[in-house]
Amino acid sequence: MKYQSRRKALILLEDGTIFHGKAIGNKEGSATGEICFNTGMTGYQEIFTDPSYYGQLMVTTNAHIGNYGTSKEENESDSAKIGGLICKNFSYVPSRAASDNSLEQFLEESGIFGISDVDTRALVTYIRENGAMNAIISTQTEDLNALKAELKEVPDMNGLELASKVSTKEPYFFGNEEATYKVAALDIGIKTNILRNLAQRDVYVKVFPYNATYEEMSEWQPDGYFLSNGPGDPQPLEGAINLTKTILEKDHPLFGICLGHQVIALANGIKTYKMHHGHRGINHPVLNLRTRKGEITSQNHGFSVDKAETEAHPEVEITHMCINDDTVGGISLKNKNCFSVQYHPEASPGPHDASYLFDEFIDRIKRVKV
Repeated sequence: MKYQSRRKALILLEDGTIFHGKAIGNKEGSATGEICFNTGMTGYQEIFTDPSYYGQLMVTTNAHIGNYGTSKEENESDSAKIGGLICKNFSYVPSRAASDNSLEQFLEESGIFGISDVDTRALVTYIRENGAMNAIISTQTEDLNALKAELKEVPDMNGLELASKVSTKEPYFFGNEEATYKVAALDIGIKTNILRNLAQRDVYVKVFPYNATYEEMSEWQPDGYFLSNGPGDPQPLEGAINLTKTILEKDHPLFGICLGHQVIALANGIKTYKMHHGHRGINHPVLNLRTRKGEITSQNHGFSVDKAETEAHPEVEITHMCINDDTVGGISLKNKNCFSVQYHPEASPGPHDASYLFDEFIDRIKRVKV
């Protein structure tokens, strides 16, 4: 075997619990971040490059990771965003003809440290029972005191602003310049497949940095506005919240996904909170309260919108509910041209049950544009 004598490695959780494994490849190193897990059976590259996972230690529940390699066409951003990888069985040799790299090379080129041979079933069960928490993965298995000291320096996700870490520095365009509709998108961690879905619907998108002002975005004279997904706690995003308030005052068409959904809630005085262990996977059931139909969705969030405050708000309607735990899955403003969802209708990876939401956004733009 190529890596028969791989280095021992461990996972140290902030409550002192330890899980053991081996370094991927023969690499030495450490990585820190909030530990979380994704239950998707496929789409690991899209997950690793999703800006919403910035700095997090990703536990993959699928037993085999890396078996189909990676392809540049499947990146959801310009680089890997996870802080580290934790898996059961790591496949060093990809078997897909369309891959242009092995996952091992992809991680190495991205500077991502990972460990395998971990009892991920036990680890995920522990997270589900005790909640998401900070952790460190390392090959420094003999010096626990040093690891504990390093782990204490990792900031808590509560109150942590991360959108600025992943947002574009300068505005850029996506799609066909001759498209019928123009949408100004606020990048607080945007995924490429969201832009693809908009472009496929005859939309030319201008993507703005996380700290863009309404004046900067409106100068382009867009037909609608979009608030993207992204990492971290939504509450510190005061600039995005104030921007959203202005867009709502002007009653422009506005669509928000994931972190953008939470920003819209905060702009309406509805609080958000950190979840026990979040939703991360591609098989989460959602109930559409308008059609009474169930939808299987892709989800990735560790914060949620307060249900009681949303129900009590006279101008906000809950449109979707997450069936597993009865949390808010989507909202629509009764008096404004605005709606949002907590999950990912662009579904990369994931099912396409919710892709109609992009069509709804275009319909809302059409009604105003005409």
